[in-house]
Amino acid sequence: MRGAAGAYAGLSVGNSRLAQSRVAGAPEMALSMDLTGKVAFVAGVADSNGYGWAICKALANAGATVTVGTWPPVLGIFEKSLSGGRLDDDMILQDGSKMKIATIYPLDAVFDTPDDVPEETKNNKRYAGLEGYTISEVADKVAADYGKIDILVHSLANGPEVTKPLLETSRNGYLAASSASAYSMVSLVQKFAPIMNEGGSVLSLTYIASEKIIPGYGGGMSSAKSALESDTRTLAYEAGRKYGIRVNTVSAGPLKSRAASAISGKGGPKPFIEVAIDYCKANAPMPKDLTSDEVGATAAFLLSPMAGAITGMTVYVDNGMHAMGMVQDVAVEQVR
Repeated sequence: MRGAAGAYAGLSVGNSRLAQSRVAGAPEMALSMDLTGKVAFVAGVADSNGYGWAICKALANAGATVTVGTWPPVLGIFEKSLSGGRLDDDMILQDGSKMKIATIYPLDAVFDTPDDVPEETKNNKRYAGLEGYTISEVADKVAADYGKIDILVHSLANGPEVTKPLLETSRNGYLAASSASAYSMVSLVQKFAPIMNEGGSVLSLTYIASEKIIPGYGGGMSSAKSALESDTRTLAYEAGRKYGIRVNTVSAGPLKSRAASAISGKGGPKPFIEVAIDYCKANAPMPKDLTSDEVGATAAFLLSPMAGAITGMTVYVDNGMHAMGMVQDVAVEQVR
């Protein structure tokens, strides 16, 4: 994975600058993104091929201290991949240095407090030796380690019945999707906002299925993303007034991440994510592949003081696909 690409013409994170066009007689203007001294907690990072990782790199490129929360069942694999050097190539920053993840915390975002953890989870071998992985406990750990933080990122989504159409989704599957993918954001803001500096920022990731029909993205996940976007607006108001922090979400286009690749539809020649990528590339205003770095760069901008007046927004980073209401027949044929 290469360094974060600019989300806007000429904009990159780190020590580089965005030169503005000159007007006769006007002074030259420049914008810089410097997050040195800022501490970020990114929830939902477990490998190097998703949007969460790209956001970590973009923040690190800008000088932020990056900490992450990782789902306990995959924590060991992630830590071994890091220590064994398997992710070294994906950790190279723009200046040639290697990204440092300051601290990795075990985090299961479907549990708010220790009392929420059922015995079957406590006794699960994948959780053996781990403790303090509920949201409130992780927030306490981060506060103990770093005091106040400045950036909170929600890069979490899970739906156990995502491959099922809504007509076949069970109540438990639907509620599980909402719990892991939407309420977890509410809980994170509840628990982390008190330890965030005024002027800090929160960001989550959503998907166009929140407002458009995306066949194959089922199990209540579209409903969860709709809730996430609605909660973003409400949290922006409440957390803005109470804590002086901003809350936004990025609606990212499809990416062939590990999690997305696990969604396999029935009866089709291609997995869901490949169909989604091909369809967007054929029909979006910008007919090109979307990279995780493009989402990472936009996220870093929204999380930085440069976006100090932007809150309560759903920002689309999808090559313009969200704007389409009708597609060309030839493009439809290409992705069948």
